[in-house]
Amino acid sequence: MRIIVYGSLRRKQGNSHWMTNAQWLGDYRAEGYELYHLGLYPGVVAGEGSVYCEVYRIDSTTLGELDALRTRGGEYKRELISTPYGSAWLYIYQRPVMDRQKIVSGDWLDRQDISS
Repeated sequence: MRIIVYGSLRRKQGNSHWMTNAQWLGDYRAEGYELYHLGLYPGVVAGEGSVYCEVYRIDSTTLGELDALRTRGGEYKRELISTPYGSAWLYIYQRPVMDRQKIVSGDWLDRQDISS
């Protein structure tokens, strides 16, 4: 199975250790989504833009760990989307973003490019 990561799980980011057993497949820009700054990590919602992501092959153990990290408390839900590497799971942020800053570039590593 495959997973899409776009923020703190990306290479050389704060939570990348969760991806230790994952196989990087490539980069991808997911169209039809917007990226928001939530503090120490981002959230993706459906929208007009695109989001820079990394796609990985993972095992069921890693998916379970990521689900425990991301879906507890209903903050995110997984959505299966198409990528050039095959279908992959994307974590979609479930809370309102109207009081959050949008990362205009769609790239967490370029988060200084935010809108108010």
